[in-house]
Amino acid sequence: MENRTNFFHLHLISDSTGETLISAGRAASAQFKSAQSIEHVYPLIRNRKQLMPVLQAIDSEPGIVLYTIVDPELASIIDERCAEMGVASVNVLEPVIGAFQIYLGAPSRRRVGAQHVMNAGYFARIEALNFTMDHDDGQMPEDYNEADVVIVGISRTSKTPTSIYLANRGIKTANIPIVYGVPLPEALATATKPLIVCLIATTDRISQVRENRLLGSTPGFDREHYTDRASISEELKYARSLCARHNWPMIDVTRRSIEETAAAIVALRPKLR
Repeated sequence: MENRTNFFHLHLISDSTGETLISAGRAASAQFKSAQSIEHVYPLIRNRKQLMPVLQAIDSEPGIVLYTIVDPELASIIDERCAEMGVASVNVLEPVIGAFQIYLGAPSRRRVGAQHVMNAGYFARIEALNFTMDHDDGQMPEDYNEADVVIVGISRTSKTPTSIYLANRGIKTANIPIVYGVPLPEALATATKPLIVCLIATTDRISQVRENRLLGSTPGFDREHYTDRASISEELKYARSLCARHNWPMIDVTRRSIEETAAAIVALRPKLR
């Protein structure tokens, strides 16, 4: 009998950097061998305006929602909207805080990001995270030379979660999608500061992940073409040709976790300096 991996969307909402959630989500996911999460990380969500697009994204790609939001009003909105969508939501810290309150006989102070020491390293991570969120998916190309790392790759090669993981370690990271036949931004060719690295994977792996991505509401979206192995092979061939032309290193993420991919990128930085 063939063992197939089932992919599911895992939405992680945090009012801080999201490190606690990422660790908790991956620890839970690791207990299910036949399922693999497609992570969507939403850090620094601290008001209703920031939360609304997140809830829309969850509605578009339903899955499991984990959150660490200390604001009771925002937490209530998440629970209510998820219930309306039929999506499971869990406030990860609430049961732990409740146990502490019972044992210590004192209420918590409900401080956002209280686990982080407010030192230079903390502020560097926040700056990197803000930069990375602003430069996700090809946004603000004029600032690429301010990045420490620029990740390129075709759709579904884990560019965004890898970028956020690096940002949580103080590395300002931008990511740009490679679209077959479409030139990359000129600003990338003139950038001298960042390490530019391309993420690739096997055709089968990318096709599997794409099968589990719901993009039917996108205007002009052709699902059959998006998941077609021959088309994906052409996309990968195009990506490799760009890397060869610009001498960019490539990392195969087929069997790598996000942590392993990030570690490989960090290892490349001193070698290419």
